[in-house]
Amino acid sequence: MEASQFKSLFLPCHSKLYAVAWRLTGNSQSAEDLVQETFLRLWTKRDQLDGVENAEAYSITILRRLFYDVQRSGHIVESDAEIGKMTLKSSQDLNREIESADEMERIRKLILQLPDPQGKVMLMRDIEDRPYEEISKATGLTEVNVRSVLSRARKRIREQIKEMKR
Repeated sequence: MEASQFKSLFLPCHSKLYAVAWRLTGNSQSAEDLVQETFLRLWTKRDQLDGVENAEAYSITILRRLFYDVQRSGHIVESDAEIGKMTLKSSQDLNREIESADEMERIRKLILQLPDPQGKVMLMRDIEDRPYEEISKATGLTEVNVRSVLSRARKRIREQIKEMKR
């Protein structure tokens, strides 16, 4: 397959591929990386693609397979460091990490249980790290109200955490 034929067949699929990739990854950068990886895979197989009837469906299939392959591989990262210089984390560090992750999950669940707009505002500010101005536009509240709602939400979460520790 010639480059011009490849471009005319597969490049129009970019927006559809990006939409599918974004739904799979939930992240724009990861989605774009996945689309690029898909185009790379298609390009390397371009000599075998002459019989493809539906380029969009074929490219989406390749994209999904790439995504699931990465998910199955468990994101194994190779290292160039020498084995002798590598260290294992101590079990105490590992326990701290597990406890920290559990605590974050419990806090996230508490935030999700907050009434609107407290839960929404707290998620946007403390989890998504959005600025007050953006939260104000998204919720329709003034920035002063956003700060007030956030303060009440944080106070409620602190009280619930104290209750849990008793």
